[in-house]
Amino acid sequence: MATTAADDSPRSVPRVSRAGWYALTLVSAAQAMSLLDRQILSILAPSIRADLNIGDAELGLLYGTVFALFYALFSLPLGRLVDGWIRTRLLAVCLAAWSVAAGLAAFASGFTLLAVSRLGVGIGEGATQPAANSIIFDEFPRERRGTAMAAMGIAVSLGLGLSMTLGGVVAQWWDTRYAAGGAPLGFSGWQFAFLVAAAPGLPLAWLIWRMREPVRGRMDGIVARPDPHPFKASAAVLGAVTPGSNWFMLWHRKAGARQWAINLIGLAIILAFCSTMTAVAQSYSPRPPVHALGLALDPHVLQWFVVGFGLFVILNLFQSFKLTDAPAYRVMLSPSLVLLMVVGGLQTSINYGIMGFTPSFLVREYGLSMAQTGLQFGLLSAALGMAGPLAAGPLTDWLTKKLGASGRVWLILFALGVSPLLGIWTFSAESAGSFYLRFTFYSLILTIWLPPLYAQLLELVLPRMRGITFSTYTIVMTLLGLGIGPYFVGIVSDRNGGDLGQAIISVNIVAPLIVVILLFILTRVRRDEASILDRARAGGEII
Repeated sequence: MATTAADDSPRSVPRVSRAGWYALTLVSAAQAMSLLDRQILSILAPSIRADLNIGDAELGLLYGTVFALFYALFSLPLGRLVDGWIRTRLLAVCLAAWSVAAGLAAFASGFTLLAVSRLGVGIGEGATQPAANSIIFDEFPRERRGTAMAAMGIAVSLGLGLSMTLGGVVAQWWDTRYAAGGAPLGFSGWQFAFLVAAAPGLPLAWLIWRMREPVRGRMDGIVARPDPHPFKASAAVLGAVTPGSNWFMLWHRKAGARQWAINLIGLAIILAFCSTMTAVAQSYSPRPPVHALGLALDPHVLQWFVVGFGLFVILNLFQSFKLTDAPAYRVMLSPSLVLLMVVGGLQTSINYGIMGFTPSFLVREYGLSMAQTGLQFGLLSAALGMAGPLAAGPLTDWLTKKLGASGRVWLILFALGVSPLLGIWTFSAESAGSFYLRFTFYSLILTIWLPPLYAQLLELVLPRMRGITFSTYTIVMTLLGLGIGPYFVGIVSDRNGGDLGQAIISVNIVAPLIVVILLFILTRVRRDEASILDRARAGGEII
């Protein structure tokens, strides 16, 4: 964490220990596994769609909404646990849990069990990025954190690429091998692919369990005091943010009339907004009900229920901060931090909308097989996703030394301002070869944004707040990204007769807003970073 612009003056950069590089390797591997188990659904979607007889809107629910609901909710108490308990143990337990849940999808014969699997993956993955980033920031000095975040970005791309390649090739191999029948357990290729994707998580969890826990705040010279009751604090966060139990917590914490009014009026506004959006979506793209657990559910009602749920959780979270952790409330409500979260969420809606449906787009538009798509697109996206962060990491560190926090924001602005134009060009290609060539340029620019944004997010808070900060970002990113992106592309595709190219292009509608927000952040970020300690002390933090 930097407290002033003067921190950017030349000085010796602390070395990263061997334990630090080992930690970065393992947590990056966990991040890759997280994306593999989360994203493999996209390459397997055509087969699942045929076997289970569900539409693109329902796949959008599985890929985005069902996962988003529990990923967002449980990331908050898990993020609080990251800030108080042993991060290596927590990450190991969560990795093992979501691997088992991901493998459960192999036994699905309908929508319901797939939804349960996605629910479990969502809960388990809630601690991944908060724990991983917190560990990295306590192993790497400020001047090397861009490089460390680049490794995490590479892991994201590797996981995405593996999900495409592994999912497509394994499923195709299985279906070809047992084309005449007799497959073990009667599995189809997509079911076997889920098992293969889930298997590596268990040995990786064991390695992380045995990894050394770094000293919290050591690299920033602000060593955090031990939390005497981390699980109690985590449970309190869950109770405070969960709709229903939040009112008990407000009463228990003796909230005043103003806090009650903010909560109830906020809930009314959220309900009105989500009801309106449900009506608009039903009119734009009517869908048949989804049958799950003996109920017939309108996909649009379910979608906007989840969005409303998440918005109410965010409101409850900040009310909880105000009542129980004034320093965190004052530090995390800085304009730069909040708006960077919004930028990340909006851009994630573009990313997940694109990546969730690009495999299906290649199959439908260019007649590629699932195996061809998985191998070609998976390997290409993995390679490009690694190349972008490899350049962005050192570039982020260099710009940080030259321009401070503004350098990171300028790099984000470049990537997110230029990439939508290349995206429109890419998804207008007339052949698969032309698509891959254009996608190369598009992906190289697009993947630059993640290392500087992640690094800047966590520089704007105290070390003891990094877990809950990234969990808060996770819920914003999940609501706007996973919750809206795939759903938006799905309903636009259903509306226009399955034209996925135009549906994917349409998700870039939020790009101009992203640029405007980043330009505003440039006017604030140095001031907000320089005032962190003052705002924390004003809230009662002892530093």
